[in-house]
Amino acid sequence: MNDVSELVRAAEARLQPAFAHLEEIALKNEKRVLDAFRAEPVSPRHFAPTEGYGYDDLGRDALDRVFARALQTEDALVRPQIANGTHAIFLALSGLLEPRDVIFSATGRPYDTLETAVGLSGSEPNALARFGIEFRMAELQAGEEPFDVDSILAGIQDHPEVKMLYVQRSRGYAWREAISVEKMASLFRQVKAIRPDIIIAVDNCYGEFTEDKEPSAVGADVMMSSLIKNCGGGIAPTGGYVAGRKDLIERISYRITVPGSGREVGSYAASYRPFFEGLFLAPHTVMQCLKTAMLFGEVFGKLGYEVMPAGDRYRADIVQSIRFHEPRELIAFCKAVQHASPVDSDVTPEPWDMPGYADPVIMAAGTFVQGATTELSADGPIRPPFAVYMQGSLTYEHGKLALMEVVEAVLAQREAGEI
Repeated sequence: MNDVSELVRAAEARLQPAFAHLEEIALKNEKRVLDAFRAEPVSPRHFAPTEGYGYDDLGRDALDRVFARALQTEDALVRPQIANGTHAIFLALSGLLEPRDVIFSATGRPYDTLETAVGLSGSEPNALARFGIEFRMAELQAGEEPFDVDSILAGIQDHPEVKMLYVQRSRGYAWREAISVEKMASLFRQVKAIRPDIIIAVDNCYGEFTEDKEPSAVGADVMMSSLIKNCGGGIAPTGGYVAGRKDLIERISYRITVPGSGREVGSYAASYRPFFEGLFLAPHTVMQCLKTAMLFGEVFGKLGYEVMPAGDRYRADIVQSIRFHEPRELIAFCKAVQHASPVDSDVTPEPWDMPGYADPVIMAAGTFVQGATTELSADGPIRPPFAVYMQGSLTYEHGKLALMEVVEAVLAQREAGEI
């Protein structure tokens, strides 16, 4: 343990300038969130639960407005009934598109669960492809410029059937870095120059508050994500959001409930307080996640593993990817994360065939909220090149302690050559 402690301490010292930069971003984002709360203004009456139809639900409507301001958008729908990030994305796509419309992805294939939802794999009832909505794409490029701009512009210009440009900010199970707001800004300017009518939609999962502005500030028309990721601050127990242009959010609201009623109905019989409080904590919590991810990246990079991003590299999501030489190292990593968790530390995760995924997946998440990725968690498909995707940590201190256990477990596997 002493050798591991020294390894981690040395990595921390190297990362101090990067940590200072993260604190500056968190301060800017916290001011924007605080200003959003004061602009409404939020009071205890907004936390009260409602029942029945939910007409004149003060808490629900105030939560929408606060989120819209915090995320730099005109409007937002924030609902506990949104089950996860994929649900939020599907809600937006199905609410904005009609038969014979085309989605054009600037970031290649979406991650596994969304492939099923749009109809790229399988033929599930209610998948977008079953309604005649087509999904086209341009693959991402290696290097500093991720977008294949020429292919994207050719794919949307003179193609009026393409109604939406879709961008997946984070990596899913792809070996790539997240797309920064700066990179999005450049693409969005070029897209709007030739197709001002096109809807730019961003899957913002894992990305909120990692930078000092959101994609909506540089031209995204609509963004979607889960509240048990960044925006929930580790407090929100469930839910998701869709945020963007007011006219688009109004249209999506007809999908979240029913045409003609939209956002005017929908009650919540528990308190809204965790959603408000989670948003308030989100900039700080995201900083804890980023510092933890940097430390994991720095340490495993020094141990000779391929990591993405590199430890001190600028980040646009909270995910740290690490490639292992053998699947047993990946499995040992996840088991150690689970053991270092505050909840279900006695549980041993194993690879299994999860619904919506093409390969067996191992997931470690000893979290207070099931599946919350602002809490320390790790997962990865059991397929070459055996990459794990680590994210979260409500506190940097927990992330550091967990890292030391994880390093010992992985090194033991590397040396022993067997589980």
